Amino acid sequence: MSSSKEQASISQVMCFLHEWDQGNKTVRSRMLSDFLAKNIGKTCPELELEFAQVSSLFLARLTAWIRLTYMFGTCLDLQLRAVGVFLSANSSYQYMIEFLEVGGVLTLLEILGQDKLKDGDKTEALCLLQIIANAGQKYNELICESYGVKAVAECLAKSETEGTQETAAALLESLAHGNPKYKNQVYKGLIALLTCTSPRAQQLVLHILRIVQPIVKTAHHSIVEPLLNLLRSLHLEVQYEDSEVAKMTDSLPVLLQQAASAKTIRTLAQRSEEISKELLSLSVIHHLLYAMGNQEHADAQRQASLALEVQLKLPSTHTHSLILTYADSASAISKFNTGQTIDQ
Repeated sequence: MSSSKEQASISQVMCFLHEWDQGNKTVRSRMLSDFLAKNIGKTCPELELEFAQVSSLFLARLTAWIRLTYMFGTCLDLQLRAVGVFLSANSSYQYMIEFLEVGGVLTLLEILGQDKLKDGDKTEALCLLQIIANAGQKYNELICESYGVKAVAECLAKSETEGTQETAAALLESLAHGNPKYKNQVYKGLIALLTCTSPRAQQLVLHILRIVQPIVKTAHHSIVEPLLNLLRSLHLEVQYEDSEVAKMTDSLPVLLQQAASAKTIRTLAQRSEEISKELLSLSVIHHLLYAMGNQEHADAQRQASLALEVQLKLPSTHTHSLILTYADSASAISKFNTGQTIDQ
């Protein structure tokens, strides 16, 4: 670039920064929209060329504005997407360091904890945290050291938007990979989420647990009770609409949840005889047989029967007698449900 072009480019960038410094919310929103339209997908060298080698000056202003205004949700979606342009750019190591040095991770985690903010803004914050986590082990550790597991887990539990829940779940799964120092913290955080009230969140967590369990290897005893509680979920009062179609739609997440929990119980029992015995002491056979009698969801029946098969392989006559006792009761219930005559 010739000297005259360099001077023109620098002058243009200085005018841009001056307009930013003097601008109100409306002006800055327009500037961010223009920035996104022109720069999404650019590499670090391309951004440096666009900002005459001083793009860090704009990133610093942007992050400072986020820290000052994020609690009010002021243009937060635009702000976070603009930061994403820098962090997701190829060869963006320097931008990453600059963002982290000013407390970027803490700011993003604080955004997740703001009840008044929109789920869409939280999704953008989660996406930035995912970019940071993808940068390597030390960045995963930084998020965990900043109480990130707790913040992301709470966001997943409280969110009412499926997109936000899925993004939070994906981040939790990422934090468990290649992170030996904090993998157990992530694992215990997932177990704690099993008690949340959202069927979709529970389904996502059970899916992640099946992936994370081989990473941590030894199952933690605290997983047993919440898994059994999920098997009992059909006993909870469910609000149905008048139409049969609405009833089926409302109950489906609970049925999926029942099948997933039965599958997880089978996985745990296969890996640890100690866990199998603890499951027995908490009446797991009764609940698996209950799920096997569920005629509304074939997969729940299948997963429960497979889990029961694992329990049958335990070298214990007590186990077999328990199954036979419960099987008699389950048979009677099944006949009653189908209108058959129960043998006296």
